[in-house]
Amino acid sequence: MQIHELRLVSGAKARRRVGRGGKRGSYSGRGVKGQKSRAGRRIRPADRDLLIRIPKRRGFHNRPKTEKQLVFTIRALDRIRSRAPAGQPITRETFRELSLVPKSFRGRIKILDGGGLTQPVTIKGLLVSKGATMKIEKAGGKVLPS
Repeated sequence: MQIHELRLVSGAKARRRVGRGGKRGSYSGRGVKGQKSRAGRRIRPADRDLLIRIPKRRGFHNRPKTEKQLVFTIRALDRIRSRAPAGQPITRETFRELSLVPKSFRGRIKILDGGGLTQPVTIKGLLVSKGATMKIEKAGGKVLPS
């Protein structure tokens, strides 16, 4: 079979082409005269042209207003507890000292329910989900506000 031997499916609706005589009229829905009625390239948006003229700003993005939230599970807390100083609550500083969070990190740290605790843990000044709070208290630990 070759391309000239192909036949249209009977009953198929042909795509209407505008500006080929018949329906739509002589201007083909473009109106009369003017840049928008002509063929060829369209007008460029002015702000894009400005960006291209100033290469220094091209690809620049402002820093996000809020940093992303870091999430840890209870399973991770169990490992952190074994590395952290004994008898002290786990705080934001504990995460920094153990290099789990960059020193420059200003976002929130949240503990989520995932896994189980083998030893009691005290958490201070971190966001903790309801499920995680229940598991921490069940293991004999505490969640303290900041």
